[in-house]
Amino acid sequence: MSEQQVRTEEDPTGEVLELATRAGHILLENGAEISRVEETMERISTHFNVDHKSFFVLSNGIFTTGRHFAEVEYIPFKGTQLDKVVEVNQLSRDIEAGKLDLHQASQRMDQISRLPGKPFWEQLLGASVGSAGFCIIFGGSLFDAAVSFIAGLLLYFFILTVGARHMTKLFCNICGGAVASLVCLLCYQAGLGDNLSHMIIGAIIPLIPGVSFTNGIRDIAGEDYIAGTTRLLDALMVFFSIALGVSLVLLIDGRIQGAMLSLHPSVSDPLTSNFFIQLLSAFVGTLGFAVLFGVPRRHYLLCGITATAGWAVYLVMLRHGGATVVGASALATVAVALVSQYLAVIRHCPVTVFLICGIFPLIPGAGIYWTTGYIVSNQLRAALESGFTALKITVALILGIILVTELTALFYRKKRNRSVI
Repeated sequence: MSEQQVRTEEDPTGEVLELATRAGHILLENGAEISRVEETMERISTHFNVDHKSFFVLSNGIFTTGRHFAEVEYIPFKGTQLDKVVEVNQLSRDIEAGKLDLHQASQRMDQISRLPGKPFWEQLLGASVGSAGFCIIFGGSLFDAAVSFIAGLLLYFFILTVGARHMTKLFCNICGGAVASLVCLLCYQAGLGDNLSHMIIGAIIPLIPGVSFTNGIRDIAGEDYIAGTTRLLDALMVFFSIALGVSLVLLIDGRIQGAMLSLHPSVSDPLTSNFFIQLLSAFVGTLGFAVLFGVPRRHYLLCGITATAGWAVYLVMLRHGGATVVGASALATVAVALVSQYLAVIRHCPVTVFLICGIFPLIPGAGIYWTTGYIVSNQLRAALESGFTALKITVALILGIILVTELTALFYRKKRNRSVI
């Protein structure tokens, strides 16, 4: 028997808390919400009979203390690999079910930490398909979508080869917004595409911080206001960094041409506005972002179905239900959250996987784009209206997720109480 095994049998507290902290680190680093990190760490340590422990989790750090054990970890958010979140969640449940001892659990954790990301080609394809799909759902034509496809591919090539390796996050987003806008602008001036705004909005979609935005809302719904506010502020900074990159290109072009290009947000292509084309575009576009978020391949189709269900509710309520954009967004969020909860139960998977992808079409990224565009062109009243609408949509998303979260928690509390009785 090795010396490490003897120490583990005599006093496993340190090894158990180290394992729990590693699990929390992987979860937090790859897009899990705060409540899931704390629940997983608690589940692991409780199973191995560590009673004297305390976990304090922030959006970018974990504080772990126990008997003769203390550890503080700073965890910068580098990206999203939801497949690691899925694997750690399953590992914690296997531990709770008594399927693994401490040594086996540690070996599994090593394997999870070494899981590779999606292949380079798959990420490029996901970004380009996502850009094209979202260009259409925001009103672009098929020609606009084709340009967004190319721009999204070139943007993500830049992100993977230059931005992620050599730039800070904010500067990378500024440059990324500029790259996507420049490609769209050059194509537009060459006679490709119909509406420059729709092309740019589609092209910059891969930069939108869907994970930070969604988890910020979920943390607020879980009454973790510090982490939720921090993540929403981070998402807001990314939004404005992207918009700044776009604005710089438009300003430089306006200075060269002698006048700013006229942007038309209300123009939607009649063909792609068709209900079924919209649903197909939401489905395909979300599949692309499921790749970028590192979703396990076996869940790709379900992520697309979740987003399509939410977008269907949004369109029906907006076009036939008499709802405003804000009201339609709130009801669509409720639909996405309910579908996500159901799929999480039947697939034994964290709800985060389906919720982040499903809610992505509803995130008001286009609103931030138009707000900045109006400011650049000195249309301050239009900028105020667009910005306030984006804020109201954000509040609607928060309320929709809170409602479903509370109802789900109430349902499970009643179910547990009945089982006890």
